[in-house]
Amino acid sequence: MQFVLTGFTQDLGCRVFAFEGIAVDRMRTPFTVRADLALIRRYGIQIQELPLLCRSVLERRDEASEAQAFTFTEEEMRTCATARAAAKDEAAHRRRPPRRPSPEGLGAAWRVPQP
Repeated sequence: MQFVLTGFTQDLGCRVFAFEGIAVDRMRTPFTVRADLALIRRYGIQIQELPLLCRSVLERRDEASEAQAFTFTEEEMRTCATARAAAKDEAAHRRRPPRRPSPEGLGAAWRVPQP
């Protein structure tokens, strides 16, 4: 099933994202995912990331479930923040240190040769 974002609303400190699930037979089903804005600040999640994170909640749902309303839970936010921090640390370890010029001959171009 594919999910298409159709919009969002603000509801008491939460953002509610509306999606349409499009099945293989082109049948459309409405879904909503609620995300608490106070919690996303606590875990350092940017508001621009929320639609994709909420869509991932829908993609992980049980296909047999009839539920159409979901919540982006604090546990999922914590997992997301932990994964982001691990990726940032790994990128920092892979980064090469800046190249320093060798000290030999450093400044030789402007110094006068000594007898």
